Amino acid sequence: MRWIKTIQLSRLEKDLEKTLDECAGSGQTLVVELPDQRLLAILPLEPDEEDSLTDELLESNPRFQELVAKSKASSRKPFRTGDES
Repeated sequence: MRWIKTIQLSRLEKDLEKTLDECAGSGQTLVVELPDQRLLAILPLEPDEEDSLTDELLESNPRFQELVAKSKASSRKPFRTGDES
């Protein structure tokens, strides 16, 4: 059974890494209360769960598939290194 913990956005912003580490370490789902009354859930995944979730999203989300197709069709710009001006 997974536990759910509700936090304010300000707590997440204050120490993002610590809060996410706590979520991942405890297995708790975090529900973040945004200032406009919307809620956002952060769910820890086991390493082997991540691959299947990504695959499911790719297969079942038409908007994401359109975004990937658009990205593939667009021209590519090379990454700049710190040495370039």
